[in-house]
Amino acid sequence: MKYLALALLFCALASLSDASCYVKVLQPGITRCQDDRDKTWHPAGSTWRNSECFDCSCTGCCSAFTTPTRFPPDCVSVFDSVACKFIVHKRNDPTQLCPIYGAVGK
Repeated sequence: MKYLALALLFCALASLSDASCYVKVLQPGITRCQDDRDKTWHPAGSTWRNSECFDCSCTGCCSAFTTPTRFPPDCVSVFDSVACKFIVHKRNDPTQLCPIYGAVGK
């Protein structure tokens, strides 16, 4: 019975996570691989961050940022593609940052 409860707990936790990752099958003997998004080539065993803010290796990629889900209603979330992060600020004053109460990813 405790294994059933443990299995249900793991299923519930998996549904609460919202990281964006994907896995690729690594072909035996390869010396380099291609980034699916940028089409750039990388040595096997290396890691890199692509132009869409994903941290990658030859075996897959995961998003390198968290996405804010809860913040004050008078604020807006804007993605900074250079820094690979969301910035939450007042709608009418981008210089005034807002608190983030919840986020998903990474």
